[in-house]
Amino acid sequence: MADREHREHRGKHEKREKRHTRLDVPRTPRRSLFPDYDPDAFGRTSERIARFLGTGRFLVWMTVVIIAWIAWNVLAPASLKFDPYPFIFLTLALSLQASYAAPLILLAQNRQDDRDRVNLEQDRTRNERSIADTEFLTREIASLRMGLGEVATRDWIRSELQEMAKELERREPPHAERDIDR
Repeated sequence: MADREHREHRGKHEKREKRHTRLDVPRTPRRSLFPDYDPDAFGRTSERIARFLGTGRFLVWMTVVIIAWIAWNVLAPASLKFDPYPFIFLTLALSLQASYAAPLILLAQNRQDDRDRVNLEQDRTRNERSIADTEFLTREIASLRMGLGEVATRDWIRSELQEMAKELERREPPHAERDIDR
């Protein structure tokens, strides 16, 4: 009997733990009504499209298509025209293209701004590090110069030795006179 009660208590405890999510375990993704997409891949694609929209090649092709469209709908027989004179379908197509192009271009610009911001921050960090390194090296060079001021240089040692030699010559009698005295 006690074993059954223990199992029931353990079962209730396990159910309670399932309800309370643990903070160290990632949640399972929830189903969404919206399609799942990779924002980075979408951003890269939008940048490619925006880059293409800003080229001369796009303008040339767009101009060729529009001229062909208008020429076909003006010069073709009435039965083959698909968008007569006010060119409402062409206007709709160009409006649709513009309505998609503008947000894609803005998205590409925002991504470029983010990259520029990161690069600027990295440059600022590098510059601060370079300034700190330069200041450190300047202090080191100054301390070396101060230390060198206290170190005997070759020229200083020569001048000291020459002065000592002169002083010894003044104090000692010449060699010949020394030998005679003995």
